[in-house]
Amino acid sequence: MSTVELNGGKMTISCIGCGNMGTALMKGALSEEAEVAVEKIGFTDADRLRAEAAAASLGGTVFASNTEAVQKGNYVFLAVKPQVLKSVLEEIAPAVKKRLSTVKNPLTLISMAPGWSIEKIQSVLEVKVPVVRIMPNTPSLISLGVVVMSASAEVPAERSAELEKILIGAGLVDCLEEKYMDAVTGLSGSGPAFAYLFIEALADGGVRAGLPRDKALRYAAQTVLGAAAMIIETGKHPGELKDMVTAPGGTTIAGVAALENGAFRASAINAVEAAWRRSVELG
Repeated sequence: MSTVELNGGKMTISCIGCGNMGTALMKGALSEEAEVAVEKIGFTDADRLRAEAAAASLGGTVFASNTEAVQKGNYVFLAVKPQVLKSVLEEIAPAVKKRLSTVKNPLTLISMAPGWSIEKIQSVLEVKVPVVRIMPNTPSLISLGVVVMSASAEVPAERSAELEKILIGAGLVDCLEEKYMDAVTGLSGSGPAFAYLFIEALADGGVRAGLPRDKALRYAAQTVLGAAAMIIETGKHPGELKDMVTAPGGTTIAGVAALENGAFRASAINAVEAAWRRSVELG
């Protein structure tokens, strides 16, 4: 693990908002997978008890305000809902502007609010602050998530690379042009919920066929986990892997036909599209 020297010591990360996602990313930043050394993580939240709980669970600290979080953090994560982000940005704007006037005290804001473009964030702050927009998903809680990131022109390449190393503890980290972020929100951001529905439905099918509920759910979850791993490990197209299981006149093709009769694939496509459209609306 490397040590990043900032202001004469290791970096400080601030997290404004202590929901599941913000806490998950902070947990990942402290994991063995992360490739940077973090001296301190500080939390703020509208619910101070929640900030205290997050700090206690990760050995962090609680900042007195969002302004203090900006004053002391090298990387400031804005882990708040899109409906709240504007008020938070207006609150921290003076502190952000003051930080930017100190060349030796670099600041990068990281927003995970769906629909909020980098340009819109900078517009509310009324300053061209370095901003990285990310879209993580809930499996980041167990280091199996997807985190897609897009950096503004004001973010130096080395800072962007450093942030990737911070986030790697959450799972797969990938860089993408910002114009794709709403689509990412619809797919990997909302996708886990769609996968959970499918797993639950598989388990219900097993129960209908006579399996005990606990067994059916365990088998369904492991089946989906294994199928996903097959795609990643083999590099094969999912259609090819499906054909490997689907024997002529067999049980699997009967099930596939039932899914097609129910417009399964069209429904999945429509779900991602609906989530994408909502992300655009939030912006």
